[in-house]
Amino acid sequence: MKEKNVKTKTPNKKAIGLTTKIFIALIAGAILGIVLCYLVPDSSFKKDVIVEGVLYVIGQGFIRLMKMLVVPLVFCSLVCGSMAIGDTKKLGTVGVRTLAFYLATTAMAVCVALGVGNLINPGVGLDMSAIESSAASVETMEATSLTDTILNIIPDNPINSLASGSMLQVIVFALIVGVILAKMGERAETVANFFSQFNDIMMEMTMMIMSLAPIGVFCLISRTFANIGFSAFIPLAKYMIGVLLALAIQCFGVYQILLKIFTGLNPIRFIKKFFPVMAFAFSTATSNATIPMSIDTLSKKVGVSKKISSFTIPLGATINMDGTSIMQGVAVVFAAQAFGIHLTPMDYVTVIGTATLASVGTAGVPSVGLVTLTMVFNSVGLPVEAIGLIMGIDRILDMTRTAVNITGDAVCTTIVAHQNGALDKKVFNETE
Repeated sequence: MKEKNVKTKTPNKKAIGLTTKIFIALIAGAILGIVLCYLVPDSSFKKDVIVEGVLYVIGQGFIRLMKMLVVPLVFCSLVCGSMAIGDTKKLGTVGVRTLAFYLATTAMAVCVALGVGNLINPGVGLDMSAIESSAASVETMEATSLTDTILNIIPDNPINSLASGSMLQVIVFALIVGVILAKMGERAETVANFFSQFNDIMMEMTMMIMSLAPIGVFCLISRTFANIGFSAFIPLAKYMIGVLLALAIQCFGVYQILLKIFTGLNPIRFIKKFFPVMAFAFSTATSNATIPMSIDTLSKKVGVSKKISSFTIPLGATINMDGTSIMQGVAVVFAAQAFGIHLTPMDYVTVIGTATLASVGTAGVPSVGLVTLTMVFNSVGLPVEAIGLIMGIDRILDMTRTAVNITGDAVCTTIVAHQNGALDKKVFNETE
């Protein structure tokens, strides 16, 4: 009997979950990056072989593997999601609720950012001479206009959209295919089975690639800290604090209040259960890479039906960019104060509207928010040269706001699932 007890206990002690491994890799990578930055002397071996060689290749290799999954995974999961919901009216209801929630929280996010920005005053007393060095690279950035963003939602060539990874177009095409398959029923059973089985293949491939996540995360974080260190943070400390504070208010305040109001779930328990996905999003800085992990976590730990999450999560990764909008809101206040430009209440209303709509056209890939920031700046006549200074520290902020973005997606998904009777609270209340 004693031997039997020992056998049953030891595997539990030795087993380390993927989540724990990712978190350990995150901390270890940060430590190695700081050591490389401050304690290892500069040399071609350090820069070319270690930082821009091994760490860069492995880190970017992992990101490419994750990107490889995105288009087929999003397409198949949305086809299966809209097909599973079946009823076009119900799909329309879910879609409208999801879209309304995403746009509403994005508008709230910009308001929070503008409020925090005016409270902290990040641009007051800043030496703007530092901007000149980066100004040239900013001016080459182009933002997609509002009219183009609306028209780009409709694919003129779906195959080209899939090949180029135009996510809004992929989403529209996938939803149409899913609705038609649900309507045709048995007549399209073979095609429906193909998408269902291909979706399973993509999920399996995702789990295989996710097993490499600790290595990829370690290399990505190490290189980030080895290149940036802490020196870039000091001149922009107030701006960083403003963005991070606004992100924290949105993530742990606004989202959790909405979750409690609409579902009655315990926000602290929700954060505990979803935190591994947030940590993974932080390390990769791409919303799209977290799609499979978000769907899986919401299903197994929160109790959200995959019928809902396979529809709302890929949609959120494309159009719900609250973290990006927060950065843009604080950046507007920062630039206006740094250049001594007074913004009127109407300017703030314009910023809220432009940043909310710009988030719809923002791709779920690293640092793309800087591109759409030029559109927000232009809407209120701010000089885009101010973005040059922000670029230096954007990587860390980009990682943080990605974690906020995917948390918003998860909260919205949980609320929509609850409203459609697709939330199992027993699963949520289970202790791990």
